[in-house]
Amino acid sequence: MIRRALAATLRHHLGRGKSVLLLGPRQTGKTTLLGDVPADLRVELTEPRERQRYEKDPSTLRDEVAALRARRPVIVVDEVQRVPELLNVAQGLIDMRRAQFVLTGSSARKLRRGREVNLLPGRVVSLRLDPLTLEESMPRTLQEALTDGTLPGIRIEDSASDREDDLRSYVETYLEEEVRQEALVKRMAPFSRFLELAALESGHIVNFAAMASDVGASAPTVRGYYEILDDCLVAERVDPITRSVTRKKLTRSSRYLLFDLGVRRLAAGEGRRLGPERMGELFEQFVGLELIRACRLHFPSARVRFWRDPDGPEVDWVVEHHGGYVPVEVKWTDRPGSADARHLNVFLSEHRGAKQGFIVCRCPRALAVDNRVDAVPWQTLADPAKAVLAAVRSLDRP
Repeated sequence: MIRRALAATLRHHLGRGKSVLLLGPRQTGKTTLLGDVPADLRVELTEPRERQRYEKDPSTLRDEVAALRARRPVIVVDEVQRVPELLNVAQGLIDMRRAQFVLTGSSARKLRRGREVNLLPGRVVSLRLDPLTLEESMPRTLQEALTDGTLPGIRIEDSASDREDDLRSYVETYLEEEVRQEALVKRMAPFSRFLELAALESGHIVNFAAMASDVGASAPTVRGYYEILDDCLVAERVDPITRSVTRKKLTRSSRYLLFDLGVRRLAAGEGRRLGPERMGELFEQFVGLELIRACRLHFPSARVRFWRDPDGPEVDWVVEHHGGYVPVEVKWTDRPGSADARHLNVFLSEHRGAKQGFIVCRCPRALAVDNRVDAVPWQTLADPAKAVLAAVRSLDRP
């Protein structure tokens, strides 16, 4: 069984009497993670009959909690966005200290919809469960991680054809149905085309006007589509660093990463045999996703950004933490050299809050490229005490 890094954090907050809102894309393992939580009542809103009971009368949950006759029972509600009105019931019970809740959801958008619904700010601890990280489970090969992704149910399948079938089912039953329902549009063809393009363009800086032309919709509509992916937790938005005392033309547009590279590939209609250039692009996305998830787990106040001057240098990923920076370049090579550190050194020279840069690549062991830049194997991202993540930790305020 794969041990999830978030489990200890979840136990900690429950142990101190807090309620928890656990968000995460479908099939990332939320239900499995909560299987070890001792609950007095479990509400499975994925079951149609169960869901319909609460849709008709959300106050039913309040009566069921009262019938437990227990002091602050623990209540687990799975996929609460299916009946978001239950948040109001949970809020009342939490405020009166009559119950402790663990609420899971896969769509922050549905939880925010409607004036009467909120995400219980200040009342619950909000956690995010992502697909597997390197810290939790090493892939059999790097190529498998880039083509098949890191969803737990996919990772455990030994057969490549079975992984392909399961990924196709995920795209067809989730992205093509549930996410599309969030669009609330009558013309489904543009949104379907958008999903394909968003997968193909994952990791790139978004040109909304160009994509709108390809999709056959307006630029504001395409922006709204990306917000849907973000709210449904299937896309990560990465914003650029725009502050500079020396540069006036830094890129201000964001990049979007689809949350899983296997889902991305199937949504884009790409096969399993990808060339070196494409694998290099996917490797960059893979490292970006790992950095985002490591920050969520270990450095909640840190943010992963990027840096780009359209007429000059660019750095793939920059971790910003407490006013300091850790710049990271990603190279599809096992023999990094000084040329690979050129843009990192420009960034280091222009930002006082940056002390050391890294090249994440396929080299077998870490090596010093120059005085301020180290090249490290991608596997080091599995250890929060090594290399890139250790440099981020060094930015922690005393």
